[in-house]
Amino acid sequence: MLAMIVVFPLLVVFSGWMQTGNTVWQHLAETVLADLLINTVWLLLGVGVLVTILGVGLAWLTVMCEFPGCRLFDWLLMLPLAVPAYVMAFVALGTMDFAGPVQSTLRSMLGHDGYWFPEVRSTGGVITAMSLVLYPYVYMLARSSFLTQGNSLIETARSLGLSAWGAFFRVSIPTARPAIVAGLSLALMETLADFGTVAVFNYDTFTTAIYKAWFGLFNLQAASQLASFLLVFVLIALTTERQLRGRARYHETGRSNRIFRYRLNGWRKWGAVMAAGLVLVIAFIVPVLQLGLWAWEVMAEDLNSRYWGLLWHTLVLGGIAAALTVISAMILAFARRYRADLTIKSAVNIATLGYALPGSVLAVGIMLAFTSIDNFINTLAALAGLEISGQILTGSVFALIIAYVVRFLAVAYGPIDSGLGRIRTSLAEAAHGLGASAMTTMFRVYMPLLRPGLLTAGLLVLVDVMKEMPATMLLRPFGWDTLAVRIHEMTSEGEWERAALPAITLILVGLVPVIILVRRSARH
Repeated sequence: MLAMIVVFPLLVVFSGWMQTGNTVWQHLAETVLADLLINTVWLLLGVGVLVTILGVGLAWLTVMCEFPGCRLFDWLLMLPLAVPAYVMAFVALGTMDFAGPVQSTLRSMLGHDGYWFPEVRSTGGVITAMSLVLYPYVYMLARSSFLTQGNSLIETARSLGLSAWGAFFRVSIPTARPAIVAGLSLALMETLADFGTVAVFNYDTFTTAIYKAWFGLFNLQAASQLASFLLVFVLIALTTERQLRGRARYHETGRSNRIFRYRLNGWRKWGAVMAAGLVLVIAFIVPVLQLGLWAWEVMAEDLNSRYWGLLWHTLVLGGIAAALTVISAMILAFARRYRADLTIKSAVNIATLGYALPGSVLAVGIMLAFTSIDNFINTLAALAGLEISGQILTGSVFALIIAYVVRFLAVAYGPIDSGLGRIRTSLAEAAHGLGASAMTTMFRVYMPLLRPGLLTAGLLVLVDVMKEMPATMLLRPFGWDTLAVRIHEMTSEGEWERAALPAITLILVGLVPVIILVRRSARH
């Protein structure tokens, strides 16, 4: 059933091609489709290259090199993961655009014709903004891989005549390739799914086109056809990731994995500090400080009942979705552990594909599916003489919760399955041998041991739901605005200050799972 909940919206999305005579789609295909394809490809290439450079380079610096503050940067460089990409986007525009404080200061100092500044509202601008908050995906996984490699492989390569750079590119990078590709694929999935960032920059991609077709042209069929194109991009990305990873396996064959850091001296030492510090300042410190200044300006006016209502809606949706998602992930994890046949494995793999699906695609599929169900219920009610008409499931909180569960089931499944894998089956067998029922064993053996994994899974889903924008924008019922929706409304009107308070709230909440990751990493 969980697998079908994921598959059904996708089948509905592709069913949009079975309907003919869609003049809106023909107009879109003739006018904007080529630009959407080009923009999406450029965005993926740019973000892919930049997050790889930043993530791998910073991971190598903090793990393998000794320079002032290296152990502090080791965890500080994870903090940008708490900043939603669309928040980084409007902070960048608010500070760096023509009317922002940076260019205004330059004009006052150098005159209108005495300075040059790169165009912020450009392809390079949106790529930079997204890369600054997505590089931690690559950084964390590459860092873990470099930690497990140790120095033995590098020392062997150096003893065989390779230079430091040669050992890095011919030994360390190939050994860390699975981790790097995994982090890169996560960053690219987030790039494909993004709506808020590209909307702020007025950079047209498939997600913005889906929104315009739905709410601007009021044509759900055209939106589903655009969503199917976006889904093809996702499938290509998943296939490419598996092909790059292939069947290759990399193992550490040295006798010791201890890390002996390379001590940097002279300009290299301060160059490393500048590189790590500059990324941290641009990706986290400056955005948070700017948001704090803007929020302080409107605090007295915006910290009102509407703000608390938005926060309440956000927490309620996140709490319900987190609880249902964790329960669903537990079902998948236990099913795979105790019934690991081909059917169960296939169902689990399908059910956990949701994270690769953009929220806009899920929203279109769920809306079309629930509209069909509502029509069927209304038809049956009319035949039975009952007065039931209108929307029942469509535009309901239930539809939004289903989208969240499908989207973030994989997020909850990872920590729970990992925690379950560390529990020996002999513990449950001993409990059964002492007369405990299945339910007693669940609550007295498994639940206490799974508590850290359950807490991590719940927090991760809660934060992801709070930051989710496309699905919430497209499926929310009337009056159920959230903090993310409020940010979009204010940024679309250029009200950067009014968007700052909900934005900094999301960042503070988003720091919770980042701190958990940092603590786990420190223990490791």
